[in-house]
Amino acid sequence: QVQLVESGGGLVQAGGSLKLSCAASGSIFNVRTMGWYRQAPGKQRELVATISTRGTTNYADSVKGRFTISRDNAKNTVYLQMNSLKPEDTAVYYCNAVRYSSGEYYPYDYWDQGTQVTVSS
Repeated sequence: QVQLVESGGGLVQAGGSLKLSCAASGSIFNVRTMGWYRQAPGKQRELVATISTRGTTNYADSVKGRFTISRDNAKNTVYLQMNSLKPEDTAVYYCNAVRYSSGEYYPYDYWDQGTQVTVSS
């Protein structure tokens, strides 16, 4: 059974920083690309960043240069360092394992409750 637990969210002023963590249990972590998603009120969930088992990263254009995804395979944990935060980054952030197919990333059905990030202007 796979469990993903996100933490590290909070309220921060624009321009500030937060670091999110996602602890994974089960057998998926060391064999799967991991991703961070976010969902703002009234909007669809969007993929923010991914990291492969070998450390290859990809970012959405909206966060490129500001967010950094990393993973510690020994701790089964994936991180999202968020700098220069903007009000439009306000959302619930989720981590999940993802698979890549035909040019797209697709999440597995391991959703947890996520962690709220609120950026005030």
